[in-house]
Amino acid sequence: MFQQMQYFIAIVNNHSFTQAAVDCHISQSAISQQMKELESQLGVKLLNRKGRSFEVTEAGQYFYIHSQDILADVDQLIKKTIKIEKNDEVELRVGYLRSFGTAEFLQTVSKFTQEFPKVKIKISSGTHEELYELLQTGKIDLNFSDQRRALSNEYQNEFLTASEFMVAVNNSLPVETQKIDVADLVDIPCILIIDGHQQVSEEEYYRNVLGVKSEFVIAKSYDEAQMLIASNQGYLIINQRMRTQLDKDIVKMISLVKGDRKLIQNYYAYWQANNSGYYIETFAELLKQTFA
Repeated sequence: MFQQMQYFIAIVNNHSFTQAAVDCHISQSAISQQMKELESQLGVKLLNRKGRSFEVTEAGQYFYIHSQDILADVDQLIKKTIKIEKNDEVELRVGYLRSFGTAEFLQTVSKFTQEFPKVKIKISSGTHEELYELLQTGKIDLNFSDQRRALSNEYQNEFLTASEFMVAVNNSLPVETQKIDVADLVDIPCILIIDGHQQVSEEEYYRNVLGVKSEFVIAKSYDEAQMLIASNQGYLIINQRMRTQLDKDIVKMISLVKGDRKLIQNYYAYWQANNSGYYIETFAELLKQTFA
């Protein structure tokens, strides 16, 4: 049917059986017969013939549009399959969220490299917004990051793990509860570990999603953030798994809530739906297995 789809697209593009036959290197009678067989297989009319002319039916227009998408996917499939068989050098570009930590990601890179030693892996790290921009502009193939936007059909979204938000405060702070509402921290500055050019987007996320009302102070690293906590100059919001990066003798870590709801962050592997491929999907599956 793929060949018949190509003939049909050529007919519609040229609005002529004669020219389509020339372009497809086939006789006019043969291309006409192929169209009759295609319509018979589908059980619908794609063209309404009027003498030497024709009109594309509504079903034909639908088939015309989506046939082009299918043939483009088939072409990519063939090229990538041949590339794998020929053992051509393939590059896989992956990105990970810098603030999450590297344990599972690096384990996945190691497993993937052992399984596919001829695939060159290029690794980037960054904030959520930095990685999102790299993925949007095609500079990375797969992104491991937190969820800050509604999941989109433009991307393949593979859930990996979830982690509770916690707040790191000075040990001297008179807080004895197992949880604290973000609204109760309004009088204490909130520390952001971020480069200056990402400050606006981070502040919007903390305000609109996490409900932070405090003023913000900027730190360039966890060490600098811990210095600010130790000197009672702010609190830091982290995910539960990052507790080991902070000194428990200096800071105390408390579950963060918003009203009656625990604040939890989901983490996904993302890649563009139109850029899915064997190596991307395999890396995502290995990453999922690592977290499982």
